[in-house]
Amino acid sequence: MLWKLFLLDAAIMTLCWLFATQNRRAGLVDVAWSFCIVINVLLCAVLIDTAPLMIRIFIGCFSALWFLRLSWHLLRRYLHEQQEDRRYAHMRQAMGAYQHLGFLAFFIFQAGLSILFSIPVWSLLNISAEQWSNSSTLYLCIAAVIMLSAFIGEVLADQQLYRFKQNPEHQGKTMDQGLWKYSRHPNYFFEWLHWFAYPILGLAAGLYLLWIYPVLMFLFLYYVTGIPFSEQQALKNRGQNYLNYQKRTSIFIPWKPKA
Repeated sequence: MLWKLFLLDAAIMTLCWLFATQNRRAGLVDVAWSFCIVINVLLCAVLIDTAPLMIRIFIGCFSALWFLRLSWHLLRRYLHEQQEDRRYAHMRQAMGAYQHLGFLAFFIFQAGLSILFSIPVWSLLNISAEQWSNSSTLYLCIAAVIMLSAFIGEVLADQQLYRFKQNPEHQGKTMDQGLWKYSRHPNYFFEWLHWFAYPILGLAAGLYLLWIYPVLMFLFLYYVTGIPFSEQQALKNRGQNYLNYQKRTSIFIPWKPKA
């Protein structure tokens, strides 16, 4: 089934690549990546009938809702931006004459990543009812609390930043209120927190390998795709204002700001 999902995701990504090639705005790949996971989660929850019904309902509702909200947030940001995201503008410049083929490969690679981050859902749904422990309800409740906390936290962080950016008076300034007072990247923190729900649920089914996903997501956010570029661009655009913010605010985990 994973192979079929990859083909579906690759088809979606190819269509998005064609659109991005026309309007020269490759940021659509972020929206497509998240939406592909929504499709993967829903198809797995509906078509795989191995796991207990309450596990299928929990994953089908909670996980799909998480990535559906993320898709909407990324789509809203994409539609609001007038120019191409700086990350992809730099990629386009680096690839030069090979940018079209380069972005095609990048979009298909994102289809592979959507499968990689759908594996926890697929794995849990393939565990038969007999393999789930008697304490699965307890683990399910803990996972639900984690997902709900992460969902509320990320919605608040995204909305606070969105409203801040909508105000023209805040141009050149740094968002340092609300959740952003305690972390420079609270949205990334709650994204990371969300991925603990799957290994917690996996404890009830003996799926201990799922603990690699919070580690993997942390590495992606902290060292690869998230924080490094955001910090670099913030310093470039806001200079001393952001440097002062860096000195007093935790980079990732929300914490009391320094004096």
